[in-house]
Amino acid sequence: MRNVIIIGSGPAGYTAAIYAARAQLEPLIVASAEETGGDLMKTTEVENFPGFDVGVQGPDLMKAMQIQAERFGAEMRYDEAVKLELDGDVKRVHLGEGYVEEAKAVIIATGAAYRKLGIPGEDRLSGHGVSWCATCDGFFFRGKTVAVVGGGDSAMEEATFMTKFADKVYVIHRSKTLNASKVMQQRAFEDPKIEFLWEKQVTEAHGENKLTSVTLTDSLDGSTRELELDGLFIAIGNIPRTDLVKGQLDLTAEGTIAVRGRSSKTNLPGVFAAGDVIDPDYRQAITAAGSGAAAAIDAERWLASQ
Repeated sequence: MRNVIIIGSGPAGYTAAIYAARAQLEPLIVASAEETGGDLMKTTEVENFPGFDVGVQGPDLMKAMQIQAERFGAEMRYDEAVKLELDGDVKRVHLGEGYVEEAKAVIIATGAAYRKLGIPGEDRLSGHGVSWCATCDGFFFRGKTVAVVGGGDSAMEEATFMTKFADKVYVIHRSKTLNASKVMQQRAFEDPKIEFLWEKQVTEAHGENKLTSVTLTDSLDGSTRELELDGLFIAIGNIPRTDLVKGQLDLTAEGTIAVRGRSSKTNLPGVFAAGDVIDPDYRQAITAAGSGAAAAIDAERWLASQ
């Protein structure tokens, strides 16, 4: 039986593995065979992670974290966790290849998926003009024309944030009313750089090596037109990856795993959670990494108390 199994291999999972391995817990990382490394594997330049004065490529950062974790004794398993048994003293992780791993403690670091539009060109131009994080990528659009899709607080925050860099920011919303709070709406309405395109939907993204324009479809009459853009920021929410734990762990109103205060402790003893799967607000690599460190420390202390 293992001391701890970590489900997920993004910044939270790898950092948890580094801390757990240095504590001689010999953690097993169950990393998805298809999405090892998390969302940063799809990101090009990362300029806001501390310690890299000239930036770092997302995949390079994740590979460095993996190597660091393995150097301290973490073990990688490239397989899918398909079922978890988290109640009781022995936690069981069922893997896609048919194996069952047992551990005293489990750290859930499965992250969250950005909600996509599901349009042609969206995936192909991801990281090349199409983004889901203005805080991560806004700097690259200095003096450019961009659009934000969405009508909630996150969309208003993204649009307002992008006015620091872009010369022009469109907000594209499929209806004529916003879901955002009045304060966030007013802030966006009053910004001279922001223009609202009401009752419009983005139905296709165009460009070869980078985004050049999008197709706008009118929500009422179905008419279309093309809008030239350098960047498209999609802010229609995210989906915490909690399918494995539903019915076992308590979830918040936002759909994230509920933890106690600033800790990583869930409602089940010996089960901890970290990263974007518990964070509906910040969703940054550095906050996920810090959360992973906390989870490993919580797990180490819990194991020592048993």
